[in-house]
Amino acid sequence: MNFKSILITATTLGLLTALPLSTAANADKKNAVISPQLNYRTANVDGIDVFYREAGSKDAPVLLLLHGFPTSSHMFRNLIPLLADKYRIIAPDYPGFGQSAMPDRDDYAYTFDNYALVINKLLEYLTITHYTLYVMDYGAPVGFRLAAANPDKVNAFIVQNGNAYLEGLGEFWDPIKAYWETGRSTEREALRWLTSIKATKWQYTNGIKDASVVSPDTWTMDQAMLDRPGNAEIQLDLFYDYRTNIPQYPQWQAYFREYTPPTLVVWGKNDAIFIADGAVPYKRDLPGAEIHLLDTGHFALETHGTEIADLIRDFLGKHLKNYR
Repeated sequence: MNFKSILITATTLGLLTALPLSTAANADKKNAVISPQLNYRTANVDGIDVFYREAGSKDAPVLLLLHGFPTSSHMFRNLIPLLADKYRIIAPDYPGFGQSAMPDRDDYAYTFDNYALVINKLLEYLTITHYTLYVMDYGAPVGFRLAAANPDKVNAFIVQNGNAYLEGLGEFWDPIKAYWETGRSTEREALRWLTSIKATKWQYTNGIKDASVVSPDTWTMDQAMLDRPGNAEIQLDLFYDYRTNIPQYPQWQAYFREYTPPTLVVWGKNDAIFIADGAVPYKRDLPGAEIHLLDTGHFALETHGTEIADLIRDFLGKHLKNYR
């Protein structure tokens, strides 16, 4: 059988279109998804090198992605290409995390107040005046500080396992609360296991039905950063400073009520760190909030990234029409 006969037979069976081969090839090129260019940049902010990922048109609405513990902007590596065709994405690493600098603790206080300040100055450096915030874990107290201080700059919120209510703090937090009460080395040392590979892997796999869908590169990369000399002490400082977030919950909730930012809540409902009870209260202060509880754990993007991207595109498509 010659090539022409094969082509005719295949077409008859519906295996090929009736287009000439060259036309079919051109059609494939037109329909191909072009991934937006992702850039890896560093800005010097008050003497500290702050690393950030950037993608999308500079004229597009800005989506600021704020990561949690113990990860970095690496947690958004798969989400960014799914959104950068319509939005300008900025995903920074906090000092002491990821690819950002790790100043000595004697020279830099690792606090959530300082993280909010450095992210705000990064936005000023980038001349970004309006943005939507995606906050997760540590990103929530950083982002909510930004919003409360600059309410007119925030177009909308995407909250993914990011807490602003007492209901979201379950028994996982009991030993951390004990450290808050005393500040002593005994309670501090009791938390050191949270910087171990066992704890890091647990954060990625707990609450997930099939752990084989989560790449081991996630916890391996995070642990490499945690294992840098001195980094564990930074993380223990941050566990202690987290106590400063709780008294600000009422202020953040008042901000929600006064400014009513459009809010999408996507929450891994099996998260043992920020439990699902912390998702529902957003409705108290933001009656128009969309809340989606997903059957996954703390790092929901690892298992439900495409679904979350679809929810974000739909949400922002409805709410950013009148925003800059």
